[in-house]
Amino acid sequence: MDKITKYTENISNLAFKEKKSVRKLSTEIKNKILFELSEELIIEKERIIASNKIDIEEGKKKNLSLALIDRLILDEKRILALSNSVKEIVSLPDPIGEVVRGATLPNGLKLITKRVPLGVILVIYESRPNVTIDVGALSFKSGNVCILRGGSEAVHTNSVLVNIFSNVLERNNAPKNSVVFIDNTDREILIPLLKLKNKIDIVVPRGGEGLIRFVSENSQIPIVMHDKGVCNLYVDKSADPKKLLPIVLNSKTQRPGVCNALENLIFHKSYPEIKEVLEKLNESGVELYLDKELTSLFPNSKIATEEEFKTEFLDMRLSVKLVNTMDEAIEFIEAYSSGHTEAIVSEDYSNIQKFLQLVDSAAVFVNTSTRFHDGGELGLGAEVGISTGKLHVRGPMGLPHLTTTTTYLFGEGQVRR
Repeated sequence: MDKITKYTENISNLAFKEKKSVRKLSTEIKNKILFELSEELIIEKERIIASNKIDIEEGKKKNLSLALIDRLILDEKRILALSNSVKEIVSLPDPIGEVVRGATLPNGLKLITKRVPLGVILVIYESRPNVTIDVGALSFKSGNVCILRGGSEAVHTNSVLVNIFSNVLERNNAPKNSVVFIDNTDREILIPLLKLKNKIDIVVPRGGEGLIRFVSENSQIPIVMHDKGVCNLYVDKSADPKKLLPIVLNSKTQRPGVCNALENLIFHKSYPEIKEVLEKLNESGVELYLDKELTSLFPNSKIATEEEFKTEFLDMRLSVKLVNTMDEAIEFIEAYSSGHTEAIVSEDYSNIQKFLQLVDSAAVFVNTSTRFHDGGELGLGAEVGISTGKLHVRGPMGLPHLTTTTTYLFGEGQVRR
């Protein structure tokens, strides 16, 4: 057995051995530990910030993009938000043991189907160190063990965060290896890890196209896909200008380096204030890639091609498309969306209903910002990621989605005839 294979076997064994121990923990104990974790994050904030500064400085030396640097940052404000998200997870109902079906069958058998933990979850992610705590807390609350493999760009911050989590677990005599961290940042480490289908129940890749493709091509473990976010917003001819401008600016500029930021803005040709919206975007520092028909409004702007329409920019670039009908807008979304988030701004009830019926994505929003497609914003406390696939979970992956079901059947001697 080579060194890498031995390392991955040891990692998976640490997690696998804790499955039963974590399943046995009561809701009260899990909540107590997570509440202490939320407090400990605040107590240890200076240590977290110090390690984070190392990652940021090294990231700058490696010429990481501004979007990746932004995702890396864990300052005091974000640590407080992270602490609060853990507290919100504490306040949420424990999904384990929830009865999703109960029945007495005609032959007298009593049937109960309950939620149970998935088991061991492997999450592979890039950049965002907050994912370490979000995933660890969600996994623990839902009775699972998680194996965390963050990117090399956040290794110092992630190491400190996992250490804080482990210390809280140990202090409460809980299974220390409920959260296992892979500190080896070599991507080759993943190849044997992704073969361990007998030890790991599910793998969640969360990152860029390269990571998603790598996991898809190498994994023998079932995958929940958390792909890129090419998000679209359609401006209907009836859109209210007072609603539209704040929605567009928030969707694009509030935090452009995240997966729920707007990448394609689609205007109905009859909307009367297209130029005004584009001017405000331009004034806000957005670099516009315009449909050829719109270039007359900004003669020196860049022309949007198919390449731009399908690109997740993760920065202050935005593609703008002009359409003749809403059907054309929906066809455009079908062609270029990644299935993450689509939005319509409209005052026409029938058009809104048609948009909701025909657009097939993980989230479809009406008269609001795409930035709300986030587990924390949608009442889940946090998320493992946002799934763009259609199996097991679609959209934010929260506590209920870290479970599967077991059916229990109680009889009094019945046999099948």
